[in-house]
Amino acid sequence: MKSAILASAFACAIAVTPTGALAQGGEGGPPPYIAAENVFDGDWLRVGVGAGIGPSYDGSDDYAVFPAPIIQGSLGGVDINTRPAGLALDFIPDSREGPNFALGPTFRLRSDRADNIKDDVVKLAGELDRAFEIGIAAGISLPGTLNPRDSLSFNVDARWDVAGAHEGMVIEPNVTYFTPLDRGTALSLSLGAEFVDDDYAGYYYSVSPAQSLASGLPEYTADGGLNSLGANMLLAVDLDGNAINGGLAIVVIGGYSRLLGDAKRTPYTSIRGSADQFFGAVGIGYTF
Repeated sequence: MKSAILASAFACAIAVTPTGALAQGGEGGPPPYIAAENVFDGDWLRVGVGAGIGPSYDGSDDYAVFPAPIIQGSLGGVDINTRPAGLALDFIPDSREGPNFALGPTFRLRSDRADNIKDDVVKLAGELDRAFEIGIAAGISLPGTLNPRDSLSFNVDARWDVAGAHEGMVIEPNVTYFTPLDRGTALSLSLGAEFVDDDYAGYYYSVSPAQSLASGLPEYTADGGLNSLGANMLLAVDLDGNAINGGLAIVVIGGYSRLLGDAKRTPYTSIRGSADQFFGAVGIGYTF
């Protein structure tokens, strides 16, 4: 699905190097390839845009192209991180040694089945309202797990809809391994999950009598639980070969997720779509 598994990876991946990765030289100073200029010292900002291809709705087997704007940085000691159709702020300053913690607010605009429905039968069931989710993002990053400049991160977002759409809760934990391959290239591997409550599942996966009459799909009542599991891999390349001096970088991502529980069993997926969800994206960003 076009959820945290792909979009948050896309947002994080455009950072070819985290502040404490390639910029960390270890004992005796930085490696010889590290330039004196480090764009990550003090305030910095990264803006970018990408294009991805993925299911037209969660559970669809029809694919659509979608935009992926990016904004990320650190201003006044507050980190800004892109989320799928939203942002997360981190108010805990990072250090160059030891674990780094993250904590702050996060929000997302969710437009699943609000538009761009490719399946004519699902379209007959009617478009849904957009949800605006607000919550908390927390995490910990452990540097130097397998080499001096890699990191292993554990993060979780918990959000609630405040716009009166699904009116439910979403919890998205994920774990990401990041490692530089050289001074301008980085690889990241991520595993993620999504948990939803009954309100969320009922809104997106139930088929009401009115929806059944309009579309011909059988009636269905959905409950919450583990909604999906997924994995993705990304490659990020700084175009001048030096990740810490800013400038342009390109990111390529491939991902897969599997819908589970009632997200898999709903007629929107089991009859009209597929529980297997594939994604790809490419983007470019500029850091200054």
